[in-house]
Amino acid sequence: MLTVLLVTRNLKVSVVVERDEDGWFVGSVPELPGCHTQAKSLDELMKRMREAVEAYLETEGKKAVTKGLLGEISFSLNRR
Repeated sequence: MLTVLLVTRNLKVSVVVERDEDGWFVGSVPELPGCHTQAKSLDELMKRMREAVEAYLETEGKKAVTKGLLGEISFSLNRR
């Protein structure tokens, strides 16, 4: 498992990255329920995760902020 800090729209979110049994990278944002995607490469996954977070914020942004799901937002890579 890999945890990545993704910065978008001046927000910092953690992305949990795992590989499935078929070799796909699967990413999810624990702070944003239902925000996840997959890709064949890690670079493509991060591009798709940024898009997924943007889409989530467009549809659920106000609810997420009022529920305290979102904090402030750099891009760092931590391997576990």
